[in-house]
Amino acid sequence: MYNPLLHTFIVVADYGSFTKAADILYISPTAVMKQLNTLESHLNLKLIERTHAGVHLTKAGEIIYRDAKFMIDYSKKSILSAKTALLENDTTFCVGTSLLNPAKPFMDLWYRVNKDFPKYKLHLVPFEDNHEGILSEIELLGEKFDFLIGVCDSKKWLSRCNFLPIGSYKKMIAVSREHRLAKKTCIDIEDLYGETLMMVKHGDSATNDFIRHDLEKNHPKIQIEDTPHFYDLSVFNRCAETQQVLLTIECWQEVHPALVSIPVNWNYTIPYGLLYSFNAPEDVLKFVEAAKKIK
Repeated sequence: MYNPLLHTFIVVADYGSFTKAADILYISPTAVMKQLNTLESHLNLKLIERTHAGVHLTKAGEIIYRDAKFMIDYSKKSILSAKTALLENDTTFCVGTSLLNPAKPFMDLWYRVNKDFPKYKLHLVPFEDNHEGILSEIELLGEKFDFLIGVCDSKKWLSRCNFLPIGSYKKMIAVSREHRLAKKTCIDIEDLYGETLMMVKHGDSATNDFIRHDLEKNHPKIQIEDTPHFYDLSVFNRCAETQQVLLTIECWQEVHPALVSIPVNWNYTIPYGLLYSFNAPEDVLKFVEAAKKIK
């Protein structure tokens, strides 16, 4: 309901710099400037003054900045209320789906247990993989969604919801199609020597912290660059733009068309499964129990 370029505008205004905003958004400074130019053209307003000392809001920019966060929050709440009203009389499981956390694994599970839920139907609820907003989405389990399904060993995620592991994904690497490793069908870890490996920063994921420790201790020729704790499309864009290597997983092989994913001769995996509310209703808990029996 709101122009997504407002988010870029807010970050630029908060940090007073295209370069700093680019670092936060994991896109290039040029891309940030293009997005701001597009927004100004769309609104027919000059929002930002560009100077050698940074950027400053114009009078119009100050007004848009003041109201933008309210507009974004109000839009999200309005959409959520509309969806809730639509479904309130249905016997429905609402399942979140996104680019990085697609509902397909849930569908595979559903067709194995749906005989126990003959009156139920599914409703897929899309959400954005935004590294700044994903925790807010997790907190909506029980309201916006009954279930999410995806990779999870995040301490921050697990402090906000229940998690039922149902499998694991292999860790892989992704590179641009022009990268020297792109033609390989499988690599050894030594093939990464001299490369910069993008991976989530330390402290939230036991799996990724273990991998980082192993690489730093036993493979110091691999340079590590921190990403936010939670990937979104901007991280994949940065990998494609910088020719760096990205630590990824097998279910994300089709996320970015400019990248190819390559298996590595290592034993790193990460769990995936069902996420559901701490205060889940009886029917959700019944589904979880059914899922446990067929894991």
